[in-house]
Amino acid sequence: MMERLSGGLLLVDPADFLEPAGEPGIVGPDSVSWKVFGNSVSLAVGGIAAVLLELGEARVRAGVWDHSSFPRDPRERIARTGGGALITVFAARSRFLAYAERVNAIHARIAGLADDGRRYRASDPELLLWVQATAAYAFVAAYQDLVARLTAADEDRFYAEAGFGARAYGVADPPLSRSDMAAVLHRMEPRLTPSPVLGEFLTIMRGPVLPPLLRPLQPVLLRAAVALVPECVRRRIGIADRPVWTGADRLLLRAAAQAAERVERPHDPRRLALIRLAGEGGASRRLQA
Repeated sequence: MMERLSGGLLLVDPADFLEPAGEPGIVGPDSVSWKVFGNSVSLAVGGIAAVLLELGEARVRAGVWDHSSFPRDPRERIARTGGGALITVFAARSRFLAYAERVNAIHARIAGLADDGRRYRASDPELLLWVQATAAYAFVAAYQDLVARLTAADEDRFYAEAGFGARAYGVADPPLSRSDMAAVLHRMEPRLTPSPVLGEFLTIMRGPVLPPLLRPLQPVLLRAAVALVPECVRRRIGIADRPVWTGADRLLLRAAAQAAERVERPHDPRRLALIRLAGEGGASRRLQA
C-alpha cells in the first residue's frame, strides 16, 4: 500500500520505515543525517537546488530529461525521488539495500547521447558521484540556511555518514568531508553548461508541483533553491538572471522550517523509524488498519 508521508511530500510505503522491527538503518537517531533529512521545508529547497546542479552536467541532464518521467509527471517524480532520499536515511538497512539495488538496476539500463555529443551511461561512476554530491551539498546547505547552523565537525560528519549510502548506489569515492565536497564542486564547475532544459525545469517548478501543504510557499521555495546554487555556477549554467530570494523570503521560509521542526506529524519517517527501532512489531499493520 503506497501512502503519502511528510505532509504529502513523498510517495513511499510506511513499512519501509516501520519494518523489520528492531532493525537499525545505515545511520541512527544520533546522526546529523537524521537532523538534516527531518525537516520537510529545507528538504524541498535542497531537493530543487540539487536538481539544478545535476542538470548543469550535460550527461546527467540527458539521463534525467530523456529517461525519466519528470517532464511528463513532475509531481510523482519529485515525490518518488524525495521518498528515495528518506529511505536512504530512515529505512531499515535491509530495506535500503534492496531499494538501492533496484535503483542501480534501472541505472544500468540507461544510456544515450548528451547534447554536447558525448555518450553516457547512468552507471558511469563520475555521473553517480555528481548526482550524490549535489544532493548532499544542497540538502545540508538548505538545512543550515533555514533550520540551524551546523558546526564544521558536524558538517564533516554529515558527509561521512552519507558515504555508506553513496557506495551502495555505486559511488566509488564519495565526498566524506567539507573539503572533499569543495574539491568535487571545484573540479566539476568548468564542465557545467547551460541548456534550455534548465529553463524548462524552472518553468515546471512554477506550476502546481509540490503537495498542497507546501504549494503556497512554492515560489519562495524555488527562489531559495536558486540562491543555494553558488553564483559562479548560476552564471555557468545560464540561470544567473533568475530571481533569488529576498530578506522577506528568508524570514518566511525560516519561520516555516521552524514550524516544521515543532509540529509532530503522525507519518513522519523519522517518527516511524523510531517506532521500528523500539522493536514494535506489527506497527505497520496497525498504522494501515
